[in-house]
Amino acid sequence: MRTVAVPLPTATALVELLPDPSDQPDSVAWLRRGEGLVGWGVAARVRTTGTDRFADADAWWSAVTGHAVVRDEVGEPGTGLVTFGSFGFADEPGDSTLVVPEVVIGRQGERAWVTTVSASGLRPNAEVPAPSAEPPTPGEVTFGDGALDGASWTAVVADAVARIGAGDLEKVVLARDLIATTEHPVDVRWPLRRLAADYPSCWTFHVDGLIGATPELLVRRERGLVTSRVLAGTIRRTGDDDRDLALAATLARSSKDLEEHEYAVRSVAEALTPHCSSTNVPEAPYVLHLPNVMHLASDVTGVVHEDDSSVLRLAAALHPSAAVGGTPTDVAVALIAEIEGMDRGRYAAPVGWMDASGDGEWGIALRSAEVSGRTVRLFAGCGIVADSDPASELAEAAAKFLPVQQALTTR
Repeated sequence: MRTVAVPLPTATALVELLPDPSDQPDSVAWLRRGEGLVGWGVAARVRTTGTDRFADADAWWSAVTGHAVVRDEVGEPGTGLVTFGSFGFADEPGDSTLVVPEVVIGRQGERAWVTTVSASGLRPNAEVPAPSAEPPTPGEVTFGDGALDGASWTAVVADAVARIGAGDLEKVVLARDLIATTEHPVDVRWPLRRLAADYPSCWTFHVDGLIGATPELLVRRERGLVTSRVLAGTIRRTGDDDRDLALAATLARSSKDLEEHEYAVRSVAEALTPHCSSTNVPEAPYVLHLPNVMHLASDVTGVVHEDDSSVLRLAAALHPSAAVGGTPTDVAVALIAEIEGMDRGRYAAPVGWMDASGDGEWGIALRSAEVSGRTVRLFAGCGIVADSDPASELAEAAAKFLPVQQALTTR
């Protein structure tokens, strides 16, 4: 494989370089603020399942990189051999995948590059394609309840609140799904373009039919430095700037949300500590403003041991954090399986990329959906603690569906 630098005007959005899925059905994307990676084709792929899905994927990647012949003329994180992946939330079935694209185009700052990969020797350098035309619209979209309707889901939340009040656990994260049916098969470039444009501060992704724009970075590793952006504690935006500023101040003082956030930060710090020579945990969260909601956020950082974990191993150690599972984790995950009423699939699980050095970025598949033809399954989740109100949690879930709902809708 070979990576070479290429000229790429900053006005050219990476997402616009993705080919028509009828020509290249296996595209991938990881984008934020105009930077990131897009790719297509399949040079190698592995699917893993069960409790060993992370370890099996990591072993496969080690074997692939150990036998690869690499000519990397750029030498940045994300150049050279790169794999993209998404993992199942639960251990069973735990369906997960890693894929190595045949072509990857990346940009970081003012530098851009193209990587070409072949299983049968070096390929000619690929040319950067011209931006594609506007992809076809999905047409009319109808939305319906998934596993549970609103009333049934609020009853599940009330059950969880009662369990917390009884002392069974401190927090559990419960998810809902919606089913969208479109008039025409969904060209993933349509929602991806809109998610990348509407949520530039989020990480917009596409791997194996899973799309979304996540505000939560599970873990980044770059030249030994580790970062995890923890989100827990949410309030909906109203669209009125003055009102939203007041709501942000309310969120920052909310004992319920601060308690939920503390659980999430503590679980991340505890999971990272064995892998880092030092860590830094902020004393207090800040408020992250997104178009649809605001979150309490903390950026936990560390320095990884020189001989220690790749970013995928760190992601495996962190998943599931209290932000997506609950506290204590084992009790919360068991309760999710008991009362949530659906298979989460890859929702709220790691999604991202990794290069041959072990650097990369893995987010949590939030504000996400699984696309299959004319059917799109949307996901949203809410952290439930002792003071949670079921009706408010239902409204919060509705706000978290909005990014994908709006990305699907013709505008």
